[in-house]
Amino acid sequence: MIRLANNNDMTEILRIYAHARNFMAEHGNPNQWGKTNPKQFVLEEDMEKRQLYVCTGNKGIYGVFALVPGDDPTYAKIEQGTWKSDAPYGTIHRIASAGTSEGVFTECMAYCKAKYHHLRIDTHADNHIMQHCVEKSGFVRCGIIYLSDGSPRIAYEYMGGYIR
Repeated sequence: MIRLANNNDMTEILRIYAHARNFMAEHGNPNQWGKTNPKQFVLEEDMEKRQLYVCTGNKGIYGVFALVPGDDPTYAKIEQGTWKSDAPYGTIHRIASAGTSEGVFTECMAYCKAKYHHLRIDTHADNHIMQHCVEKSGFVRCGIIYLSDGSPRIAYEYMGGYIR
């Protein structure tokens, strides 16, 4: 089941992100989140805005992600490509798994696609696992965007049943 995260979930959410950072580092992607991202205050802001979600089951929380409505400022400029559509969209950020369940990414994508037919997501060039998952889920690589700190990210777009 997927539901909005709440303050009681924070300890488990932080544990999941710690696991995800370790997993990324072990699989050739130590720089995307470093040793401290996402920061707790960012997650708390996501909760306040009602855009942080958790995947839960009999054994507790096993996944977390942000689904952000509306324009993402980091997506305003794209290089080495173009967006396929300028229609309203939702953005998926900070997706992570506890590593205790299979299919977390697929479950999160199904939830997001049910909410928005037009989605965007980005990832680090070293995050080959995420690139594979995103492309397998029907997203199309559109170009390179830059985070507020200037870090480049590969940007993807999903347009549901629309012509790509």
